[in-house]
Amino acid sequence: QVQLVESGGGLVQAGGSLRLSCATSGRTFSGYDMAWFRQAPGKERRFVASITWTRGTTNYADFVKGRFTISRDNAKNTVYLQMNSLKPEDTAVYYCATRDRTSTQYDYWGQGTQVTVSS
Repeated sequence: QVQLVESGGGLVQAGGSLRLSCATSGRTFSGYDMAWFRQAPGKERRFVASITWTRGTTNYADFVKGRFTISRDNAKNTVYLQMNSLKPEDTAVYYCATRDRTSTQYDYWGQGTQVTVSS
């Protein structure tokens, strides 16, 4: 079973930065991509960014373009989300997720890490 271990969440002032990490564990990982989602209180879970394991092709939600950067370290089976110019609206629980190449949906999810941006 693939396990996702997240870290890096915390409290930061508006305009500041945080770097989230999501590492796989349990077995050598083989998958299509890794993605970050977030869910604010009372809101739907939303896609934030993704990156493919093979080419490193990235995809971003419009509301984070130019501010967030997703990257991966294939040797470590780890994905990062560098979050800059944070806004209070970015406050949410951030989840990482991955899927097999045969899956159309994300099958594996991390536990979530809280990001709080103060004004």
